Amino acid sequence: MTTMPAASPGSDAQPMLGDREFATLARLVHGESGIVLAEAKKGLVVSRLTRRLRDLGLSDFAAYCHLLQSPDGHGEKSRLISALTTNVTKFFREEHHFHRLAATILPGLIDTARAGGRVRLWSAGCSTGEEAYSLAMEVLDLHPDAAACDIRILATDIDAQVLSVATNGLYPDTAVGGIPPKRRMRYFTQTDGQHAVTPSLREIVTFAPLNLVGEWPMRGPFDVIFCRNVVIYFDSATQDHLWQRFAAMMPAGGHLFIGHSERVGRRADRYFEPGGITQYRRKPGAIDAPSGAA
Repeated sequence: MTTMPAASPGSDAQPMLGDREFATLARLVHGESGIVLAEAKKGLVVSRLTRRLRDLGLSDFAAYCHLLQSPDGHGEKSRLISALTTNVTKFFREEHHFHRLAATILPGLIDTARAGGRVRLWSAGCSTGEEAYSLAMEVLDLHPDAAACDIRILATDIDAQVLSVATNGLYPDTAVGGIPPKRRMRYFTQTDGQHAVTPSLREIVTFAPLNLVGEWPMRGPFDVIFCRNVVIYFDSATQDHLWQRFAAMMPAGGHLFIGHSERVGRRADRYFEPGGITQYRRKPGAIDAPSGAA
């Protein structure tokens, strides 16, 4: 194993991040995740990675970049992405999407499932799980026996740490406070000051690690895809590639929901048509699946 210079014991000063080291980190992050680190993010990078350098006993970012590019750096790249990923989420965030889903989309999909058909929803970039469990609550409100049918929710994220929180399904008062009491009582049990999701939610949700710009092991199709407040961190070429990959994973009439500050670009007009506020429908017609990694 490569040894690195140790940080000065007891030092609280933040290490300096030079242009060369920042460029190296930006290149590694983009290559691993598709996330673009603009020059304006340098301060954020320093604040989020300083503790990591201390934990590793590294004196500066040059040593950290050396570690990341060494044979021992594979696991550290995952920690790098985790440290720089912004995980802002809550139950029923952008509530209008869930109202639309419950009122106009899920009833037909549930009829399909009750008739023996297959229904799939995907929370892409699920963070700590609130979005996926919100989808599950909407499904179970309309069809309490959904687990007995072939209706399931896939929830994926690149960050193993947030996936661990999602899989545990334990949330503090502050996280569930916005859920109406009746719904909260139905779908959560209180344990040691935490709120645990019920087995009925867990039965229809599967969490899995996935890099959106890497290979996708699942085949689809997905009737509904939620990918919200994720692509804003990608460059335009990566976004266009991702829209095409989503479209290839959806049947005609499938529904894509994106974040309030995101838009499907003009190049995706051949795949999608507007279906509501930051909501799109998959147009009819075959789409050639693009190559896996962006």
